[in-house]
Amino acid sequence: MAPLKFYHYLLSPPSRCALLTIRNLKVEVEIIIVDLFKKDHLAPEFVKINPQHCVPTIDDNGFVLWESRAIATYLASSRGSALYPTDHKKRAIIDARLYLDQALQIAGGAIIYAIHAEGATTIPQDKKNKVYKILGDLNTIMEGNNYVAGNELSVADLALLATVSTVKGVGANLNKFKNISAWYKRLESIPGYQENEEGAQGLGKYIKSKINLTGTWED
Repeated sequence: MAPLKFYHYLLSPPSRCALLTIRNLKVEVEIIIVDLFKKDHLAPEFVKINPQHCVPTIDDNGFVLWESRAIATYLASSRGSALYPTDHKKRAIIDARLYLDQALQIAGGAIIYAIHAEGATTIPQDKKNKVYKILGDLNTIMEGNNYVAGNELSVADLALLATVSTVKGVGANLNKFKNISAWYKRLESIPGYQENEEGAQGLGKYIKSKINLTGTWED
């Protein structure tokens, strides 16, 4: 079987979600870099593969798929991994956390887009509040659990690690949330953690440089 083809850009939070899944499943992979800043995603050869021209995208022996959470659940399911168990109730909880991750990604993405694409030089308090509201919800949900969907690592942890590290990178203060902070520390030992950190910090450095921010939003 040929290696999984993975079209990837490290600064992209969704792409890092898929990469974390690949690393934790120990899938043999061929990584193809699609540099969004250089507009590689608009190249005709890539648009032919993915008409929505987004990363991440995979080609699993001819099966092409994009959207990070779809990729994560597909890879875990097709490899028979406990990261996305077959138990319907456990899977439903994981799916619920993936939807929460999507909400956090949208809230954080609104901040990033405004600075990167629209030239914003400050972050409005209401946008910060949206991020903190979702983080607060997650922190409450995690009370008494080691991971976001219970006490076992799942694809929801990988998706949320990619997103939480991103909002942290652009200035959100995780010290406000003890359960999230402990979980974040706990995930330092999983495969792909450091790669994800590099991407999150790289994006954070770029965004912060645009608004002259060096610490958290509260500094």
